[in-house]
Amino acid sequence: MAKALATATGARLIRLQCHEGIDVHHALYDWDYARQLLAMRAAEGGIDEGELFSRRFLLRRPLLEALEADGPVVLLIDEIDRADDEFEAFLLELLSDFQVTIPELGTIAARERPLVVLTSNRTRELHDALKRRCLYHWIDYPSPERETAIVRTRVPGAEEAVVERVVEAVARLRDAELYKQPGVGETIAWAQALGALGADSTLDETLGVALKVREDLDRVRATGVLDGA
Repeated sequence: MAKALATATGARLIRLQCHEGIDVHHALYDWDYARQLLAMRAAEGGIDEGELFSRRFLLRRPLLEALEADGPVVLLIDEIDRADDEFEAFLLELLSDFQVTIPELGTIAARERPLVVLTSNRTRELHDALKRRCLYHWIDYPSPERETAIVRTRVPGAEEAVVERVVEAVARLRDAELYKQPGVGETIAWAQALGALGADSTLDETLGVALKVREDLDRVRATGVLDGA
C-alpha cells in the first residue's frame, strides 16, 4: 500500500522496519563515533565537544531522513506492533507535530510533511494515544476474483488452471480453523511453486508453501480441507 501510494504521488518511499529493541538510534539518528574519534586524534584532543555533536558527525536514520527530505515522502513504519511501548511513545511527537527533538541539536521540524503509513499485525494491542494520531484501515483478504488478477500479474505465464486451483485452495484454507491463515503472498508463492514443479505436483506436496505452522499442516491433512481441490 505504501509503495503504491509513493508511486501514485511520485514521492520517495522511506521504510522503517520495526523490531524488538528498536530505539532512536535505529530509527531517528546516531553519531558517527568512528569519525568523531578520528577527528579528535587529528586535532590532538583540541576539538571542541560541541563540534563533535554537530551535523558533521550526524548519521540520519529513516525518521530523520523523512523529515529532512527534499520533496514529497511516503514514510512506511512497518510492523509497529513488534516495537515496545517506549518506542510507541517516542513516535507521538513525530505523528502529531511532525517534528522530533535531538538533545544536541534541538527541535527539527519537517520541511514537508510526509505521508505516513503504519502497519500492525496485531501481535499486541497498540496504545490509544498512538491510535488517535492515525486513520484506521483494515486490509482484508481480497475476493477470489481480485486475488486471481493479482496472481496473474505477479506470476506472468502461469497456467490459468494453476492460478484458479491455487486461489480456490487458499479460499478453503481461510475458511478453516487455522493458527495462521495464508495471505496473498502465500497464494503467489504457491502458484510459483506449482508452476516450477510442473503439472504432476499436487497441492498436498506443496502445502508447506502456504502453511508455515506444523499444527495447521496436520489439521488440514487430517480433516481433508483440500480434498477434491
